[in-house]
Amino acid sequence: MLETGDPSRDLINFVLPQTGALVEVADPVQPYVLLDAAGNVVEPVSAFFAELQACSRPPSTIRSYGMDLLRWWRFLDAVGVEWRRATRAEARDFARWMAIAPKPVRVHWRRRTADPRVRSVARASAGVPNAVTGRAGPGLMYAATTRAHCETVLRSFYDFHLDAGTGPIINPFPLGQERRRLPAAAGRPARSSPGGRYRPSVPVRSVPVRVPRRIPDARFDELFAALRHNRDRALLAFWVSNGARAEELLTCRQRDVLPGEQLLGVVRKGTRAYQHLPSSADAFVWLRLYQEEAWRAGVPRGPGRWLWWTLRPPFRPLTYHAARAMFGRANRSLGSNWTLHDLRKTAAYRMARDPKLALTDVQWVLGHAHLSTTQIYLPAGRDEIVDAVRAHHERQNREARVQAVPAAGYRPDSLDELFGRAW
Repeated sequence: MLETGDPSRDLINFVLPQTGALVEVADPVQPYVLLDAAGNVVEPVSAFFAELQACSRPPSTIRSYGMDLLRWWRFLDAVGVEWRRATRAEARDFARWMAIAPKPVRVHWRRRTADPRVRSVARASAGVPNAVTGRAGPGLMYAATTRAHCETVLRSFYDFHLDAGTGPIINPFPLGQERRRLPAAAGRPARSSPGGRYRPSVPVRSVPVRVPRRIPDARFDELFAALRHNRDRALLAFWVSNGARAEELLTCRQRDVLPGEQLLGVVRKGTRAYQHLPSSADAFVWLRLYQEEAWRAGVPRGPGRWLWWTLRPPFRPLTYHAARAMFGRANRSLGSNWTLHDLRKTAAYRMARDPKLALTDVQWVLGHAHLSTTQIYLPAGRDEIVDAVRAHHERQNREARVQAVPAAGYRPDSLDELFGRAW
């Protein structure tokens, strides 16, 4: 057990026990619950989740907060401190551990040992750029954004119980003493925030400098050819044509498909508004092929039924994790590491770079609240810039080799007499 209060403790070799779990519950009133090491529901976290739901936070946000709280609960279980008795010493040690210790590696359930504290060997490809996409995989350490998000969640959790009188009288995650000026984002006023004392410094850019990753056309054709089923081809065709988020497309019903108008209805992630998205004709062709196969196999049919199902009985609605596994199999066959969100970025880039399509129309299709978010997809990527510059040099070489033609009314032989052949 890791003892607190000793600044020389070995945090690098400390292994976070894989106890407890964040469980999804099929209940709209309580979408997620946190279980402790004994398998009991952590009621303080459930009360915090109820507060988040009352503040109109979507289930995805509750899950994100729950993963940070699960990490904190495992740390408290390792140091033997009850959550109400956590002090700034535990919060400081937790922040230090996340900054210097390697991330626990998720182990497949078939290869898990009886001891939850045993750490598996990290993948050799962690943090190494992929040969096909150029993107580095997840690193061995926690990113600064992950640590900052975790600190904010834990500080909000203790603030909630501090106001309710059900937690410690002092928040273990205090605010910083200095006030930092945050730069104004595009279209938003400047604001100041004290920030958390144990919150890491995360670079804040008023102008995005990182070009969103998208799949080049040639690479997309390879990825599409690597798919084995019409359902998967239909999914990729919709994602890359209408720019819907992965969850938005996977939660469609059969009544949402309007092939005659080339529209597909989705429920937006943030606003929960229902919106019809124009999609390519090829996407509806692949969808029809998939539906004919699925209905013959016995997939439930009806306007209120789910649109996407598993391929083998017992038929179940296709989840995000199953769709990501399908995408991962195609990636492994190509040696790439594209993500499902790259398909949305690809669709956004193709639409934003079309000079005949207004940027406000692209904003409406993507469901962005601010036009500045859509403008992120305007800059060209490295490959596009290199090709454009090469074409520029080729045009200059061709123009230099073209013989100049005299203007109308001038005789070439007279110009030769006056200026010579060099004119």
